[in-house]
Formats: sequence, C-alpha cells, structure tokens
Amino acid sequence: MNPPVPTRLAALRAAMQQHGIAAVLVPSADPHLSEYLPAHWQARTWLSGFDGSAGTLVISATKAGLWTDSRYFSQAEQQLPGSGIALMKERVADVPDHLAWLQQQLQRGDVLAVAGDSLSVNGQRQIERKLAVGGATVRIDLDLPGLIWPDRPALPQAPVFAHDPVYARVPRTDKLARLRETMRAQGASHHLLSSLDDIAWLTNLRGSDVECNPVFLAHLLVEAEGRAVLFVDRAKFEDALVAELAADGIDIAPYATITRALGALTADDKLLLDSSRVVSAIAAAIPAHAARIEAANPSTAFKAIKTAAELGHIREVMRHDGVALVRAFRELEERLAAGESLTELDVDALLHRQRSAQPGWIGESFATIAGYLANGALPHYRATPEAHSMLQAEGLLLVDSGGQYLGGTTDITRVLALGETTPEQRRDATLVMKGMIALSRARFPKGASGPQLDALARAPLWASGMDYGHGTGHGVGYFLNVHEGPHGIRPPSAGGALVPLEPGMISSIEPGLYKPGRHGIRHENLAVVIAADQTEFGEFLAFETLTLCPFDRRALEPALLNPDERAWLDDYHATVRAALSPLLDGDDLAWLHRHCEPLR
Repeated sequence: MNPPVPTRLAALRAAMQQHGIAAVLVPSADPHLSEYLPAHWQARTWLSGFDGSAGTLVISATKAGLWTDSRYFSQAEQQLPGSGIALMKERVADVPDHLAWLQQQLQRGDVLAVAGDSLSVNGQRQIERKLAVGGATVRIDLDLPGLIWPDRPALPQAPVFAHDPVYARVPRTDKLARLRETMRAQGASHHLLSSLDDIAWLTNLRGSDVECNPVFLAHLLVEAEGRAVLFVDRAKFEDALVAELAADGIDIAPYATITRALGALTADDKLLLDSSRVVSAIAAAIPAHAARIEAANPSTAFKAIKTAAELGHIREVMRHDGVALVRAFRELEERLAAGESLTELDVDALLHRQRSAQPGWIGESFATIAGYLANGALPHYRATPEAHSMLQAEGLLLVDSGGQYLGGTTDITRVLALGETTPEQRRDATLVMKGMIALSRARFPKGASGPQLDALARAPLWASGMDYGHGTGHGVGYFLNVHEGPHGIRPPSAGGALVPLEPGMISSIEPGLYKPGRHGIRHENLAVVIAADQTEFGEFLAFETLTLCPFDRRALEPALLNPDERAWLDDYHATVRAALSPLLDGDDLAWLHRHCEPLR
C-alpha cells in the first residue's frame, strides 16, 4: 500500500537534503511529452494524490504547490486537502505561475531538480532563463521522485501491430519519402522523433502502451539518404512485422539505445528535431559537433490533414458510433423511466457495451465523462466505484465519450435531460448551443486560424456575462490520439502559434458552461474543414459536421434560438436521421425518429 501524501513528500524532502536540492519540479510528462501518461511516469499523481491529467507539482523544503487549469480546480480542491500541497490556480489574478513562484522561493546558489526525461528542450531553456535572474541553477540528471517511489510501475509491454492497409491507405514508404523531401529542403541529414502519434502515423503501426491512445513507446531516427531506426522493445513485435518493416527500410533497435545512436552523429550530420517535443535527457546525448535544425516535426502537419480515403472511413465510423450512442441513450432513458436505480457508472458501461459491438471497434478514445448535475460542472470528471452519483429522473446529465476504431477516432458530448429541468438549465444549455451553431456555420477566409474563430462560440455566453475556461476545439487523429495538433480553436495567447485551418483538418467544436455545485453544459461535435467558395476576396472555408447523434432538445429553450439557428438544428437532425435510420430498427429506430423531429 502506498504511504499517504505527506509521508511521500517527507521522503522526497529527505532526498532533496541528501542531494543538495532546494526544490523539485514534477511535470505531467514522459520521455515523449505525451498528454496521457503510462503509469510508470505518473510521478506527479503518485506524489500529490491529484490525478487530473494536467498539472505541475513544485516542492521546496517547506512549501509545495500544485498548478492546474480551470478544468481541474474543483477536482484539486477535493483531492489536495490534508496533503500539505497548496492549489495554485493557473491564469487567476494574483496567482503566480510556477516559475515565478520558484523565483520567489529560490536563493542565489540554490539548485532546482527536474527529471530530464520529463522536460522538453524548450522547457529546460525557459526554466534556466527564469532562474538565472536570481542566480539559481537547474539539474536534469536527477530524478528524485523516481528514487523514492517504491513499486514504481514497469514500462508497458503491449504488442505493436500494423494498421490494416484497408484503412491505412498511404504506405509507410510513401510517408517516409515525403518526410525525407522536407528534410532535404531543410538541409537535414537526420531527423529525430519522440512524439508517439507522429511515430505511429509515419510507420502505420499502432499499439496500446498509453490508455485509450493507440500508440507505443518508441523513438524514431530517420536518415535523409538511407534507412530509419525504430527504437522500441523488440518483444512487442511478431517476426513477420519486423521483416515487413525491414523491407520498408525501418530497422529495430532497443528502446534505451536512442542516446547511443545520437551520440554517434558526426560533424557532418545535421539533425532536425522539434525542441518542444524532444526531452532534455535525449537531446543531451547529441554531440556538440553535430548541427541542430530546430523546427516542428513535418509529420505533425502532414497527419493533421486527412486524405479523402481517410475521411470516407471516418464518416462511416461516425455512423456506427452514432448507432451505438442511440442504442445506449435509448436504453438509459427507458430504464430510468421504468424506475430502475442507475448510476453514472452505468452510463459508461452502456456506452462501452454498445460501442464494442460496432465493426472495427478497438476501445475508448478517452475515459468516459458521465457527470450528473453538479458533477457535470467538473469538465474532466470521472465517476469511480468509490465516488459517483445516482441518477434521478430530473435535471441534466453531461456525457462526453469517444471510441477508437480502425477507421477513425470519435469524441462527442451530449447533455441529456433525465426529466424535469429548470429554466436556468435550459437557458444555459441553449446559450451554449447558440455558440456551437455559430461556429459550426462559420465561413472564414483561407489562412484564418482557430484563435481567430474562438470568439464566435463564446459570444452568446459573453452577452450574458458568462464564459468557460477551456479551449473550444482540438484536432483529432485518425485512429490515433483524440487530441492532436498543430491546430486548435482557443482564445488567442501572447506568443501562441496561429496555425491556419486547412481543408482536411478535423476539429472538435465544444463550447461549454460550468456552474459549480449546480450543473455543467457542453455540446460537442467533430467537424472537418472544407472548401466553401471562391469570391473576389479570395478562397473561403467552412466546417462540415461529422458527428451523427441527436441533441436532446428537451434540455433546450427553443424560444431563445433565432430562425437561422433553429434551421441549422433541424437540418442537422434530418442529416442524422437519414444517416442512421438504415442501421437501426424497432425501438431504437423509433427513438431516433422521435429525437430528430423538427423543433416546434
């Protein structure tokens, strides 16, 4: 059994004193800078007891703070009391960020320790610049949490498999050839990749080393004129797949030998790497005589634009995912109406059962969020056997879920009215719907980026003095990570990249509203950017909605929708009905038709 958090912090502080360390920074990261982490690298969770997916823990000799964003404020307020760790709310007035806080705490000559396998090259540089002002320094060669972590989970050992060529229509040899063209254009002789989704996409391989993400632990070193080496555990591969990769110019080497390979680079070599997606511990092995070319991984932009064949598979996946949702929501509605006692956990089980019956299903794309009433106000809430709510025949249930299929990745949120709703609940749900419709209907010039569109989804809430604390949209992979860059729809930020939206890019559209202790609202569809029209002012783009599942109109106040908004919602439901009806029958078909009727 793990010791309580104060005992873990005491052990860490003892190790700090032994090694002459004034403070320790524990990011939420792994050697691949993944969003979701294998258990082996969840040191921040183990040390703090806070298990939200985003957060940074900082411990000094006498103080400790956990920095996280507004999605997790309520969760952290529940999990941190008694730990000796203060909640530091990011982007809240008068709360310093973790580096500013460290500048206040550290004295000249003090040393901050950060595990180099959990810190990007850019991150290290930023920390060094900030701390140098006060004369403090950084060590990246000392993983103090790892030294005191008993029974630390082993590295995952899930098998690696080839993405079926029926779905992976572009061969890995073609993808590597395209990558090498870009490498040559940038003057690179080698290219290092550590980001798992880039590696999986380039090699047409998938795995399950990270929960809900079909990726595997690996690094990839590509020669511009030669072969590529995949640094990965050989035991995860069948012999036939290793032979197939070798025939395509990809050799296998042990996972831990990436640093040895980098150390062998010569003075004539020029290494392309993304310094925001490679960790310091790996980059430290690059010899000083080897030139570095620091730029974004070309494959990140390549994979963001889905091909016509991929979009065809994704559209079919959306039909089957919609069928699963209709069946699950119909059963949930009927069982509640019959007086059966159900909990948030039952919603997850229903969705899992129905999705797993669909063709090409592999697993969930993230842990289902089923938040009833006040739990819906926690944007990343997760019901557990120890903490969950019973459902009642009243109020709102927020359900955010998704699936991984061989032909694509889904992510959808619906707000269900389980019975009587209040005027406030219906007004809030409708204001969020107005924002979703506004962005879904948007026309925008080619070259526009997500931050330029974000306000469209917020304007109806702003007009009522309300807002939400998360981004409005994220990219989605093709049977890959449910969160994918480089594009996104979020408020503009100082120094933030403005990545133009391009045809073939998929984004979520998911405005929300959260009232702690009362309810949460989020409506979410996935949409693909498409060409709209050409005018005298240039080319204009638009969104095509991909997700196929009715909204629960009982949660809305139709009088607050204008005629154009009502028409959009009715047209969407007509599309859903036409797409899903051939795949349904009986009670499920009747439920679909009832929920797709025009607004009255």
